[in-house]
Amino acid sequence: MNGLNLIGLKKTFERGTPNEKVGLDNVNLEVRRGDFITVLGSNGAGKSTLFNAILGKFRLDRGTIVLDGEDITRQKDYQRALNIGCLYQNPLRGTAPNMTIEENLALAYTRKASRSFFAVNRRDSAFFRDLLKDLDLGLEDRLKTKMGLLSGGQRQAASLLMATIAEPKLLLLDEHTAALDPATAEKVLALTKRIVSERGLTCLMITHNMQSALTTGNRTIIMDDGRIVLDVSGTERNSLTVPGLLDLFRERSGRMLDNDRMLLG
Repeated sequence: MNGLNLIGLKKTFERGTPNEKVGLDNVNLEVRRGDFITVLGSNGAGKSTLFNAILGKFRLDRGTIVLDGEDITRQKDYQRALNIGCLYQNPLRGTAPNMTIEENLALAYTRKASRSFFAVNRRDSAFFRDLLKDLDLGLEDRLKTKMGLLSGGQRQAASLLMATIAEPKLLLLDEHTAALDPATAEKVLALTKRIVSERGLTCLMITHNMQSALTTGNRTIIMDDGRIVLDVSGTERNSLTVPGLLDLFRERSGRMLDNDRMLLG
């Protein structure tokens, strides 16, 4: 199958101890190529655990992960990184702060151009400059600036380019706008939507903003206690309001969506 297929994912942490915690409880999810899925859920619902399972950060108790028809369940995380781009909440994560923007982009680009060669030529520099110019953040003239000197929004935008420059088979966004001020977060989210749409990327995005979850992408899932309890798309999703989404979650799970960080609009 083209896209991502998660089959019966199960993971329990610290099994047999007083701190035993079910992280994933028989998770099944079929993601079609080109799907842009927003992921909601209270703290501890399993959202980041799901992403870490896909990224290969731990061994599953059981289950299968298939990406574009290839079983990657037993692949190492560095092998999966060749085909999966990821962006995190912390703008400092996933980049080399003491390397320039150009060098960071080149490192990310080598996943596509070459897996063993790292160099920047004039053609690459021109390509990177055009990509940065498209961000409309004035970064195209700062290729030689170290990543650590950028603002949070600039760095997150540059990191988004790094995560997508090699045209990954899957893009994972883990609350990548949560640490930014509202205006910058809105700009980075708009940029995200445009890049995902233009490149036809398959994408999952964790967010705590329920209104944004209903207006971004084409599908929304909600997790609770390591399970996917709600999966809406199409006309059902288009007709939902935030109160309607909360009611639907309560109807399907028998619980309230309880999270102080959850944003209603």
